[in-house]
Amino acid sequence: MERDISSGWLMFLGFRAAEDRIVAAVAAAGYADITRAQARLLAGLDLDGTRLVVLADRARIPKQTALALVNGLAAAGYVERVPDLSDGRARLIRLTARGRGVLPVAIAEEARIEAEWRAVLGARRMRAFRSALWELALNADPHLRPPGTPDREERD
Repeated sequence: MERDISSGWLMFLGFRAAEDRIVAAVAAAGYADITRAQARLLAGLDLDGTRLVVLADRARIPKQTALALVNGLAAAGYVERVPDLSDGRARLIRLTARGRGVLPVAIAEEARIEAEWRAVLGARRMRAFRSALWELALNADPHLRPPGTPDREERD
């Protein structure tokens, strides 16, 4: 008996294909020393820096694993540890100039992927697809905010 493929698995297949392309584009641009696991961690990094525990949570990995990945990224010159001005005891993981150089490459490949998906689905279905994905993402992660949504502090 043939089993239907779950929606979760179908989303994973699309994600994995996109991730493969982004990692390959980054490597082709001269950043071949970034592993897939490191790339996933970098994707969760805020531009002004992120605490290690937040990175680990976003990547759904243990803090010790995140620490090992950050150590590798720091040794390769992609990230640095800087004081968190909001808490003198804490440190932020922040992109270095070399790490910021990866962003345009990854963003450009993401844009090409989105354009190809839009060509396959058409503009209307692509908007519906993204809307459905946002609904699912917001249901899965209560801390996620769609672009343009003010922070809780800004609303209160």
